Amino acid sequence: MPTDDALLNTFPATELVRCNTADEAMDQLTALYEDAIALIKEDFEAFQENRLEGPSRPAFYPYLAAIVKPESLSRTSNLAFGNINGPGFHGMQITHPHVFRDYLMDQMSSLIRKHDAVFFVGKSTTRIPLTFALERAASALTPERRVEIKSRFNLPNLIATNDDIVDGKRISGVESVAPLSLFSAERIDYSLHRIRHYTATDPQHFQHFVLFTNYQRYVDEFIEFGRAEVEAGRYQMLIEPGERITRRGKPPSKDVIAKPPQMPAYHLVREGRTGITMVNIGVGPSNAKTVTDHLAVLRSHVWLMVGHCGGLRGSQRLGDYVLAHAYLRDDHVLDGALPTAIPLPTIAEVQVALAAAVSSVTGLNGRLLKERLRTGTVVTTDDRNWELRIDELALRFNQSRAIAIDMESATIAANGYRFRVPYGTLLCVSDRPLHGEVKLPGMADAFYEQSVSQHLQIGIRAMELLRDEAAIGTLHSRKLRSFDEPGFR
Repeated sequence: MPTDDALLNTFPATELVRCNTADEAMDQLTALYEDAIALIKEDFEAFQENRLEGPSRPAFYPYLAAIVKPESLSRTSNLAFGNINGPGFHGMQITHPHVFRDYLMDQMSSLIRKHDAVFFVGKSTTRIPLTFALERAASALTPERRVEIKSRFNLPNLIATNDDIVDGKRISGVESVAPLSLFSAERIDYSLHRIRHYTATDPQHFQHFVLFTNYQRYVDEFIEFGRAEVEAGRYQMLIEPGERITRRGKPPSKDVIAKPPQMPAYHLVREGRTGITMVNIGVGPSNAKTVTDHLAVLRSHVWLMVGHCGGLRGSQRLGDYVLAHAYLRDDHVLDGALPTAIPLPTIAEVQVALAAAVSSVTGLNGRLLKERLRTGTVVTTDDRNWELRIDELALRFNQSRAIAIDMESATIAANGYRFRVPYGTLLCVSDRPLHGEVKLPGMADAFYEQSVSQHLQIGIRAMELLRDEAAIGTLHSRKLRSFDEPGFR
């Protein structure tokens, strides 16, 4: 396929330059982005000092363009990413290339290797909004000056900041240029800012293996475990909210954050972001949706929910584990984006890793393991007092063969499905409301002391197993990919 100027004009970009390697493309993207941010910063400083005449100069997101030839599509692959369904033009805007360097390098290298993709880098036609370039740009300005910003600088376009590609509303064959990524640059920038706000840590600290929990006791155990692992040299550092960093042989870099964020994140850092991040999402499906909506742009390798649930079967005991094989979605927060009629498939690699981790940590096998580990349907509800409606819920629970109920698991699984992030759930039975064992303070405290440490160790062990799967490229499932997917994971 020729690559003359006429063909390059198909892309919504200017000044496109061919890059012969992924490294060369990354260097170009980084330079363009840094130049654009420097331009915005310079103009904003001039605005603050009343030196800016007229509107600010336009600063554009970098653009990554790819051309794929028809003859390269005959090659097949059993991997779930790095595949192109049709020849022609593919492209995406790029933001924060330093945060996504490893991801972009891996994806470009895959397309070069599998499809002989030819990459070009230039400037997109989308301007970088001031508030995405300089997070606290307007914080020190008077209300009058904030109003003036609107006529002098580019601000976020929320209409264009959407999940149309993720939700299948943009089909690549319809447009002349197919998307390379699930997200636009503005959508990514929006989420990176939200991540900082909700977790009080920088997005670049997030590891590719994410544990979600709904109890602070798991976090306390994770911090203790993380410090021991750092001191043993198995991880590089532990990063807590407020950028509190613990390194080997050194005390934490600062005090515990005075005002914890809504959903604090803790990062046990390993080279190549192959460590583990734990996020305390609190209680409820709204929190679960909020955090996964934003973490999706970081392209995690896996999301696991480890928390407590109500056991619905008489044969279950407090402290038993529940491995979700299906979800009954009564959370409602994603019904508009993903109708409940859409099934959520389990990811085989995740299920195997969780079951193996339970056996490894508990030392149980065969029949004894089955007595402690139950597989089946988990109900996720948006009503914390669902017990008061059991007369109307009993038939639904019975028909679904549900074995446990919580308030977050199905939401995380549904967003994992939407955003093509492998997901799984391992819960621990903390009460059995239908069988007279309601969670009350005295019983709950005794249960927590016995169960939390073991449960967390199981989650961590599962992540170690899944890290090996990710390293050989077999973790990401093709069942999460739609018929017409972008080339990048």
